[in-house]
This record gives sequence, C-alpha cells and structure tokens, in this order.
Amino acid sequence: MRPLGILGVILIIAGVVVLAMKGISYTKDRDSVKIGGIELSKEDRGFVPPVAGVIAVVAGIVLVAAGRKKA
Repeated sequence: MRPLGILGVILIIAGVVVLAMKGISYTKDRDSVKIGGIELSKEDRGFVPPVAGVIAVVAGIVLVAAGRKKA
C-alpha cells in the first residue's frame, strides 16, 4: 500500500473513533504555581468536535482512492 493509502487508513480510523466518542476532550497545558502554602493550577482544555471526525473520514477516503489510482 502506498504512503497516501496508509495515511488515509489512519485518518479513517481516527475519524471513526472521534465519531464514536461524539467528540474528544483533551488538556492542552497544565501550569501550577505554589505560593507559600497555596498551590494554584490552571488547565487549558480543548475539544475535538464530531465534525472533525467526519472531515477526517472523508479526507481518508480521498487519500485511499488517490493512492489506488497511482498504483
């Protein structure tokens, strides 16, 4: 299988996982500061919406098809 086809399969799998989980939340940064006896922490949270999963599946299908045409 060509590199485009492999990348396409990876995108399809990732897109299906995002769709199955109805989006994925993740933590970007976690900062903490300790001042005396008090500890302050900050987290930046992100979310991958299901629409991104649909886009990944469609892009994966296109890449798999493009990889097969070159072969």
